[in-house]
Amino acid sequence: MKRYKNGLLASIILIIAANLVPTKISAQDLSGNISISGAFALYPITVKWAEEFKKTHPKVKIDIQAGGAGKGITDVLSKVTDIGLVSRDLNNAELKKKAYAIAVTKDAVIPTISTTSPYKAVLYKRGIKKEALNNIFITGKYKTWNTLGFKSTAAIHVYTRSDAAGAAETWAQYFGKKQEDLQGVAVFGDPGLAEAVKRDPTGIGFNNIVYIYDTKTNKPTNGLVPIPIDLNNNGKLDPAENFYNDIDQLIAAIVAGKYPSPPARDLYFVTNGKPNNPVVKAFIKYILTDGQKYVTEAGYIKLPNEKLKKELEKVK
Repeated sequence: MKRYKNGLLASIILIIAANLVPTKISAQDLSGNISISGAFALYPITVKWAEEFKKTHPKVKIDIQAGGAGKGITDVLSKVTDIGLVSRDLNNAELKKKAYAIAVTKDAVIPTISTTSPYKAVLYKRGIKKEALNNIFITGKYKTWNTLGFKSTAAIHVYTRSDAAGAAETWAQYFGKKQEDLQGVAVFGDPGLAEAVKRDPTGIGFNNIVYIYDTKTNKPTNGLVPIPIDLNNNGKLDPAENFYNDIDQLIAAIVAGKYPSPPARDLYFVTNGKPNNPVVKAFIKYILTDGQKYVTEAGYIKLPNEKLKKELEKVK
């Protein structure tokens, strides 16, 4: 009888153990490949998410390629990749082709100049008006720095993006225009545009936050500094407008709505129709839950909890 009870107890323990193990095994046993391409804006944080995800899912392989939002959309709609990284809202044509967008984080496009710019100190005292930016990037009326009130006839060297870019589209939207309306020398990619402006003391461009600030020091890096925008057009940079000294100040201003949207905007993972691949779904669910703890430290803005829940419903 004692032997029977011991055997029965052992059986019960085995059953309980068997029911407890699957959750742990399922994470380890999740396997497959995920291919991703698209926006430079999302590339750094997506790499971080992939690294962390693979620590608990070592059998999942994730290939990530930056190439601009346009490439991300083209690749995912043609089923070349599983996920497209897109740094702008989808248009009607893309939605009709079953592009399915899931917001994963937020950032902003910021106007930039080189740290060697002779106009930097004055711009940080008075900022730059939206109208002036429009006349530089859209109408082309402002071609020399004296049109901005400087005692210099040096040409304003304007730089924009050559690739179909969410950053360029969003920057153009700030002026009610499209990317093709932007003036300037076209340069490929966020890193390329940052490098072009960095090397040119009389240049002006725009970049996503993560290509301007060092997320370790929270200060502008890469030889670039943001150009503060004179939001109330009073010809000076008021304390409430001066939030560019470090990334935490800028993020707080974006969250509070002080920095305009556009050029602040949501960033998206886009799939071809609602995702049904278990591996892709697991990765996106991770990003919208545990993966959010890496967002702020990587230089991005976390979406509100209610919005994260809403986006998570799109994957369930």
